Amino acid sequence: MIEVVQAYDRVRIAEIASNDAQALERKLALAHQRFTDRKGWLKPHQRIAVLRRLAVLMEGRREHLALQIAREGGKPYTDALVETDRAIDGVRSAAEIMRTRGGQEIPMGLTPASDNRRAWTIHEPIGVVAAVSAFNHPLNLAVHQVIPAIATGCPIIIKPASATPLSALELVAMAQEAGMPEGWVQSFTPQDRGLSEALVTDPRVAFLSFIGSGRVGWQLRSKLAPGARCALEHGGVAPLIIDKSADLDRLIEPVVKGGYYHAGQVCVSVQRIYVHAELEAAFVERFAARVAQLRVGDPTLPDTEVGPLITPTESDRVESWIQEAVSQGAQLIGGGRLSSTTLRPAILRTPPLSAKVSTEEVFGPLTCVYPFEHLDDAIAQANSLPVAFQSAIFTQDISVALDAAERLDAAAVMINDHTAFRTDWMPFAGRRSSGYGVGGIPYTMTEMTAEKMIVFKA
Repeated sequence: MIEVVQAYDRVRIAEIASNDAQALERKLALAHQRFTDRKGWLKPHQRIAVLRRLAVLMEGRREHLALQIAREGGKPYTDALVETDRAIDGVRSAAEIMRTRGGQEIPMGLTPASDNRRAWTIHEPIGVVAAVSAFNHPLNLAVHQVIPAIATGCPIIIKPASATPLSALELVAMAQEAGMPEGWVQSFTPQDRGLSEALVTDPRVAFLSFIGSGRVGWQLRSKLAPGARCALEHGGVAPLIIDKSADLDRLIEPVVKGGYYHAGQVCVSVQRIYVHAELEAAFVERFAARVAQLRVGDPTLPDTEVGPLITPTESDRVESWIQEAVSQGAQLIGGGRLSSTTLRPAILRTPPLSAKVSTEEVFGPLTCVYPFEHLDDAIAQANSLPVAFQSAIFTQDISVALDAAERLDAAAVMINDHTAFRTDWMPFAGRRSSGYGVGGIPYTMTEMTAEKMIVFKA
């Protein structure tokens, strides 16, 4: 059995059954059987109907799902409601996308050898999908993996994060309640970490959807069966630049939200803030005052803005990184520990560029502020790490905005918004060590299909 506890106070929520190697074999065999039986593939209209019923089921359980996210993952309830609404919208979006996606005509008759032929492409499901999910958005991340598989007709087996399995398990159960036949949507909850690798690397798996650490993601990719494809979503050390023309009145709130949303446990959370030297003192004063007002505590309470980290070990790690930077000369504003899992939001002013907080993903309620004189220097620092995901710049100068958008090494550049902005239909992808492939529901649907060409000779 696997014990699931509340992130905030470590009180037990539930115990769920763990799966062994025999269970994994049964699940893989059933998923593979569903895929190889082409006559048994669900028709598009059947999959659309399932998705529509699933969205209705989720909507009816909206408050329950949000409270479950808050309890198992520690996300504040108001933000958990937003996650639930996004998840519901994502299900509906997939059904809508299915109505307009299709293949294309391939020109023939362009040479004598291609005369009297017509050719076109169709999209087929790629095969069995293995999904490894993360704890920080336990429902919506599962939606981004499970729903494209349903939409494209791929059997899927999802392994949720061990700390937050309840949301993904309930999504699987609701998909089955909505009409997915046995074997098309399955969950896998092992206690043995080796079984997770066994799932991913099995030759019957055609596609890996992985959300988690870069170390694990790249290791798993190296062990995939020949021909298997993958999409890896890792993390970043997101940079945000405040140009000297920026309006402080308009940027404090979004920067606070981007830095401390879900206690910073977001792969594109604002972490490195580069502020023009002329604005740095005023920015730090106003930013620190607003951060100090954030309400920290029990995530199930409606007025909480910052909840706990996922485990006491993570709180220990973040606290040690902060202490390391302070010992090297950084100025600490705020911070402190409220409980085994809960840290007060902190700001580090001018930590060393070599410190862990400057070079690695903190994944905690911390932002770092660095002054700069020249925009070129800020962009160079923003681009200086092997990670590259989303970045941002605040400016009222359109030429600065366009120049930075071109020169920042990132998959997405937000102008006058924080780095953690995302919609579920936009492409979402890390560059370099931050990931591989493209996320976002429409893009994942493309990743989970294989294009087939049909040539007809008249």
